[in-house]
Amino acid sequence: MPLIPQPPPPAGGALLTRLHAINAEHGYLPEEELRRAAEELGVPLSQVYSAATFYAAFSFQPRGRHTIHVCLGTACYIRGGEKLLEKLESTLGVRPGETTDDGTFTVETVHCVGSCSMSPVMRVDGDTYGRLKADILPRLLRRYQTEAGGMSDEGT
Repeated sequence: MPLIPQPPPPAGGALLTRLHAINAEHGYLPEEELRRAAEELGVPLSQVYSAATFYAAFSFQPRGRHTIHVCLGTACYIRGGEKLLEKLESTLGVRPGETTDDGTFTVETVHCVGSCSMSPVMRVDGDTYGRLKADILPRLLRRYQTEAGGMSDEGT
């Protein structure tokens, strides 16, 4: 018998299914939704939080409509990944882990996207861009701006 009795885990992946649904609806995991999920699933909030923090797919902060992943793995770093990140920071005015004020972009760094032969690499949502040069980033980002109403040319 465990020292502290715990309720059984929810059946058949219900917790992850719920977390994915919350994330899809809100773009992140709001605290009130996590509390509601814990109550409805009959599990401690700590168990919900534990699962949510384990997976990188979930965020506790609002995210942009588009997520930019800049690869800083060895090949990308050596071939200019850090310069790409610096250009994104100056163009968008955010650092890794942050979202632009208009809610269009969230910038994150990763340590490999599996495209080392195309380094340096950046992914925007599911689109992979390789052999990038920092000076083309503002033009590339404009492709994703159409729904957001434009972007300043500062920093280009």
